[in-house]
Amino acid sequence: MTSAVRIRLLVFVSLEDRVERVSVETRGFALRLHEAEQFLARVGNTPLLPLRRMTSGLAPAVEVWVKAEWFNPAGSVKDRPASAIIHAGLQSGRLGAGQTLLDSTSGNMGIAYATFGATLGIPVHLAIPGNAGRARLASLRALGADLTLTDPTEGSDGARDIARQLAEAEPEEFFYADQYSNPANWQAHYESTGPELIAQTRGKLTHFVAGLGTTGTLTGAGRYLRQNAPQARLIAVQPDGPIHGLEGLKHLPTSHVPPIYDPTLADEVVHVPTEDAYSMARRLARQEGLLVGLSSAAAAVAAMRIAEGELSALIVVLFPDSGIKYLDLPFWNEA
Repeated sequence: MTSAVRIRLLVFVSLEDRVERVSVETRGFALRLHEAEQFLARVGNTPLLPLRRMTSGLAPAVEVWVKAEWFNPAGSVKDRPASAIIHAGLQSGRLGAGQTLLDSTSGNMGIAYATFGATLGIPVHLAIPGNAGRARLASLRALGADLTLTDPTEGSDGARDIARQLAEAEPEEFFYADQYSNPANWQAHYESTGPELIAQTRGKLTHFVAGLGTTGTLTGAGRYLRQNAPQARLIAVQPDGPIHGLEGLKHLPTSHVPPIYDPTLADEVVHVPTEDAYSMARRLARQEGLLVGLSSAAAAVAAMRIAEGELSALIVVLFPDSGIKYLDLPFWNEA
């Protein structure tokens, strides 16, 4: 065999191998995107549950229903934006083969990322405050997420700063999801939470109550409701001060305001003290059989305040997660 023939043969084999690798990568991408779409189909359609005993003293025409987001696959409302962000990243090509999904979290978003990442074969790296609940950290480690524990005194803003620094240091290594500025966050609620609220209440809801964290829930669902149920008042909930114990919620006046936040949407902002949320969490568990987290309890405080001033209303309050991850907190044992 002449040297020219050998060179042509080597070039042919090299091209054939490259085409095969590209074909395998393309098939792998298509399969991963299909799996992500399957997960999207499982997220949402969470039930509405009525509050009965706690509302017995209200006007007869006032109803309060809770949107039970712990029925999502990974256990919280964050399944909605997490699955949407992953799907959008895959679809756009920004989340490529071999990349690690990177973001900051206070817990639930990270658990959703880690759950979907494990299923789809996507490595997950999370920046999370070092004082996050033990159950949350244990869940993240069990799901295989790599964690960078950040300064507890810096809170979720500090964790986001660290995640951004990691992304800037190794841009090829990471797909930086940045839930606080990613439009797929609020779009997930516009496309799922909002339509579900209309369908489940037959368009009759008068108030929608949701906490402010990344603000994606109120922004996305609120925009949908503005267009399709203009009679509904949008009630935003946040802690009453910068030092609080309401994981997942932000006191916006003293925090970095998420770029996705639309401040024109809320008709009213209710500020809730941590102790009121503690009391409400116990009350929901012992009177309604609803074991929920503190952001859910804070939203319930706001919903009940609204309900007490109405003669006729259909109020829906979003409960982001259950109370399972909070059982190590001492407030449950208080009278």
